[in-house]
This record gives sequence, C-alpha cells and structure tokens, in this order.
Amino acid sequence: MEDREKHIPIGGQAVIEGVMILAPTKYAIAVRKPDKSVKTKVTKLRSPHSRLKKLPFVRGSVNLVRMLSIGMKALTWSANQAAAKKDEKLSAKEMTGTILFSILLAIGIFVALPYVLTHWIGFREESKPFLFNLIDGIIRIAFFVAYIWAISFMKDIRRMFQYHGAEHMAIHCYEHKRKLTAKNVAKFTTLHPRCGTAFILLVLLVSILVFSVIPSLVISLFPGFTSLGFWTRKLVLFVARLLFIPVVAGVSYELLKASDRHKGNVLWRMVSAPGLWLQKITTQKPSKDQIEVAIASVRAALRK
Repeated sequence: MEDREKHIPIGGQAVIEGVMILAPTKYAIAVRKPDKSVKTKVTKLRSPHSRLKKLPFVRGSVNLVRMLSIGMKALTWSANQAAAKKDEKLSAKEMTGTILFSILLAIGIFVALPYVLTHWIGFREESKPFLFNLIDGIIRIAFFVAYIWAISFMKDIRRMFQYHGAEHMAIHCYEHKRKLTAKNVAKFTTLHPRCGTAFILLVLLVSILVFSVIPSLVISLFPGFTSLGFWTRKLVLFVARLLFIPVVAGVSYELLKASDRHKGNVLWRMVSAPGLWLQKITTQKPSKDQIEVAIASVRAALRK
C-alpha cells in the first residue's frame, strides 16, 4: 500500500518494457515480460541521506551521477527481463560498455560537433564569447531536438516513450493523492515539470551563459593562454567546458526544483515551458497494460 500519512517524493524513468521509480531509500523496477506477466525488483539504496544530496548546486551533480548509475542498472535488468530468449540477455559488462559508448557518442554529436561548426561558420569564442556560445547552444539544441524527433518514429523507442508517459501519469496520480488504479492514472497528463527531459533542455540553455564566461576566466588565470597555438587554445577551452559541466548541472537542477515549487508563478512557468514542450515528443499516451506496469513500480517503491 502507498504511504499517504507522509508524502514521499518520487521520480523515475522509463526502461525497456517497463518503469523504474526512485524513492528516497530504494528504487523499484517493474517490467512486462514476454509472457505478459509483470515482474518487479526492489533495491535498497546505500547512504540515502548523504549530506551532499542536500547541498544546493552540489546536489545537482550528485543526483545526476546517481541517476546515471541507477538508470544503467535498471536498463540492464529490464533488458534481460524483456528478452524472450536466454541468448538475447545482456551482461552488466555489455550494457555498461553500450551506455559508455553512447555517452561518448553523445558528447561528440551534441558537444564537440556544434563547437566545431560554430567556429567553422565564422564565430570566434575568445573575442565574442556570448555570441559564440549562443550560436553553439542553438546548434546543440537543434541537434538534440532533431535527434529526439527522429528516434521517436522507431517502434522500440516509441514504446519506451509510452512507458515514459505512464511513469509521469502514475507519479501525478500519487502526488494528487488519488488511489493508484489504471482508471485514475489515465486521467492525468503525460507531461511532468521534474522530468529528465526538462533537465537536459535546461542544461543546454544554462550552458550558453556559463560557457560564455570561460574564455575570460581562462585568460585571467593563465595570461600566457593567448600566445598558445590555435588548436591548443581550442583544446584548453573545450576541456574547460567539460570541467564546468557540474556547475551547469547544479544550476539547472536548482532551476528545475524551483520551477516545480512555484508552478503558479508566470516567470517560473516560462522556465519549465521548453521542457514540457519537448515532452510532447518524449512521452506518448500509454496503453492500459503499460499504465499497470507503472502502477506496479510506484507501489513497489512506496511499500514499507
């Protein structure tokens, strides 16, 4: 049974043929197996009350790393449960390798390529950092949205987007203190302001401002920077960007939390609006069977 005496904050993500729900002390995964049964798994979290998770701006990076780790484990387990045959199952090593390769590919496509293209177009980071990063940011966002839109036509991805929608609907139902039934859950929207999609889009937007200060900061800290060769300077600035990602993640996380707390405020609604728009692609209306899987995951995560 769900705990209604004290509201427990929960989040989650879609996995292969299922949903993962994260609670403060544990996470649960529910998956629809090939035989149509639903299998759940609950895992207790280590150090659920770490001080770092409560420090403003620091907690954004901590939660990002935590979610990547949990998400990787959840995807591996769900893939193996959804596999119809034993030889289709992936080992933890294989899934880790796949995800790490995907992360490196994402850095190449959504970070390195826009950076090179912006310079190739004719913008100079050192002389006009804000304009350079504005164009770079626009290209990154365009690439990201185009990628999400393109993969949404793939059958397997579309099913995952449906489970993503089911996850949001089930969380909405719980947060509105309604009984978790398929009928009640179906009444709620697939869009949620705390979604990871909204977080990624905020990261892309915030990075425009944060990355704009890097050239001036590097020049002030290392006066000899301007005498370095062109490609050496570019490499230094690009590495500096990667080092500033925790700062970007921290600021983005605080903005996401604030926009969720102040839903009635017009300015904060403007902050969350782009993420909600993008969720119209990354979430799809789920079937009753998919909603039932999301409910099973929420119940398992809340069970004492």
